[in-house]
Amino acid sequence: MRGDPVAHQQTTAASAVPSGRPGQEQEPRRRLRASDVIRKISQILGELLITAGIVLLLFVGWELWWTNVEANAKQTEAVQSFAQDLTGPVTPAAPGNQTDYGPPVVGTAPANGETIGIMYIPRFGADYTRPIIEGTGADVLDTLGLGHYGSTSMPGATGNFAVAGHRQTHGAVLDSIHTLVPGDKIYVQTADGYYTYVFRNNQIVLPNRTDVLMPVPTQPGIVPKESILTMTSCNPRFGSQERIIAYSVMESWQPASAGPPSEIAAQVAKAQGKG
Repeated sequence: MRGDPVAHQQTTAASAVPSGRPGQEQEPRRRLRASDVIRKISQILGELLITAGIVLLLFVGWELWWTNVEANAKQTEAVQSFAQDLTGPVTPAAPGNQTDYGPPVVGTAPANGETIGIMYIPRFGADYTRPIIEGTGADVLDTLGLGHYGSTSMPGATGNFAVAGHRQTHGAVLDSIHTLVPGDKIYVQTADGYYTYVFRNNQIVLPNRTDVLMPVPTQPGIVPKESILTMTSCNPRFGSQERIIAYSVMESWQPASAGPPSEIAAQVAKAQGKG
């Protein structure tokens, strides 16, 4: 006997109807495509971050290393160019032949970017020589060394002879300013002679403290009686939130004809190509 035709029809109809909701079999594919997009975006972002990190490292290397290489070369050239035009012996006067040379000769400030003299700081190393350039703009400080604040005195004058310099990068001319101790000698050589300053103390101030450049630093309205050397730089060493100020007082001077102080005689000779 053949099977029930009604039951057969129901079975056939049931097998013809797909299971689940329409389109349900495409949901895994959609999820797969979305995960591919997210993975691709993550890869691109990762590559961009790696590239940015490499660029940042290159910039730090350029800032901390290459700017020093460039600046040191230009400062050495400035020192030698200035020293070669100087006259006078490069050997110090014999002991016992020192004399009173009278009031120090005070030169006239040159134009912006021109050399005033050379600074020697034995505390910073036996070979430390840096040019002192008129002006404190980026054109001076970023390449040529110590910049002279035009509103302040010249070397040897009564009042405040103030200079600025980078502590890191661009030659790092005042990187070791924090190592000075009272009594350290700082020598300034100009075409007129040699000025010997003695370090007294330092001070940490905020960047807006321009009163450190007054004739008597931080004391407005006071008439100066001493010849002061003020050096300013950024603080801390790898930041610029503050300024470190180093004060020195002139102890003596001697004309170029007397030769350099003995402590810097070798450096003077080397700068002039005679060492």
